[in-house]
Amino acid sequence: MSEETPDIVEEAPAIAPGLALAMAEVEDTSPRRRRGPDPLAALRTWQPRTRLGRMVYNGQILTYEEALKTGLPIREVEIVDALLPGMTDDVLAVNMIQRMTDSGRRVRFNVLCVVGNSDGYVGLAICKGKEVAQTIRKAIDKAKLNLIPVMRGNGSWESGGGPGTSVPLKITGRSGSTRVTLMPAPAGKGLVIGDYGRRVLLLAGVSDVWSRSAGQTRTTINYAQATFNALVELNKTRISEGDRNRLNITSGRGEQ
Repeated sequence: MSEETPDIVEEAPAIAPGLALAMAEVEDTSPRRRRGPDPLAALRTWQPRTRLGRMVYNGQILTYEEALKTGLPIREVEIVDALLPGMTDDVLAVNMIQRMTDSGRRVRFNVLCVVGNSDGYVGLAICKGKEVAQTIRKAIDKAKLNLIPVMRGNGSWESGGGPGTSVPLKITGRSGSTRVTLMPAPAGKGLVIGDYGRRVLLLAGVSDVWSRSAGQTRTTINYAQATFNALVELNKTRISEGDRNRLNITSGRGEQ
């Protein structure tokens, strides 16, 4: 009697989720309208130039949280696209700047853009350029390199158990003369804040918040940056482990 040899099943090598999507040969014939180049197309031809980029490309790092723990700077946009696929971008403002010079009138554009995954990570950036499309692409890439984890929790006395959908405590952000104060709100209240602050918080994954503002709040750039700076200041706050458990505080993605 011949003995049957068991089939040897080779495990597929680990790969970052964004790279897996880029390498998958999926034919999509549905028409799509894209703004700017496809990030997945850039991942297919990506040649890492930094140590962290090579670690992500080789499958040694599979999540954005692992990349942050290394302490290495994130200097390639492809690292963010590989570890956090499906990032959403929103152009908040496009301003035209005209300046008279000896050679004539010079026109440049000022673009403010925010990116986020609506689940604990958000980035904001402002860029200047001669052409709108290239400046928007530049602002999106810069915002991806400026990602911060968002601290969320149930800081309102009306909140119950479960994952936090608001900010855990009162915090103030400033930009120029604009000051935006974010305060905890119960689940279901919504975002009680101006339009540009709401768009930043939506991409950050915060769905309930009270707010108070002062200064020149009609300045679009300062208002959005003040809201973003409030989230930055929130990460600098020291919170004990007991308060973290009591307020259900999470930083970054809620479910991993």
